[in-house]
Amino acid sequence: MVAEARSRYVMRNSEILSGEPVITGTRTSVRAIVGLWRLGVMPEAILNHLPHLTLAQVFDALSFYLDHQAEIDEYIERNQVPDELVHPSVRDALGAS
Repeated sequence: MVAEARSRYVMRNSEILSGEPVITGTRTSVRAIVGLWRLGVMPEAILNHLPHLTLAQVFDALSFYLDHQAEIDEYIERNQVPDELVHPSVRDALGAS
């Protein structure tokens, strides 16, 4: 197991999500937090979706993203669900019909 701290709360572990940056002690990716933030969810409200995190962890993940935006954007792109697989009700809720 190769683990590498990237910031106070963000780390990489080759055995978790193939080394994608995650919150230390969890399998929650920085990508997941950024995805909620990009949908307009305020950092404080992200805790409603990921209640096992602290606000400090959320802000650290967003800070990490801003310092490593190209890398995290690549993870987001690689893990995006193709439009044809998104249920119409989800598309409508997101306003992306």
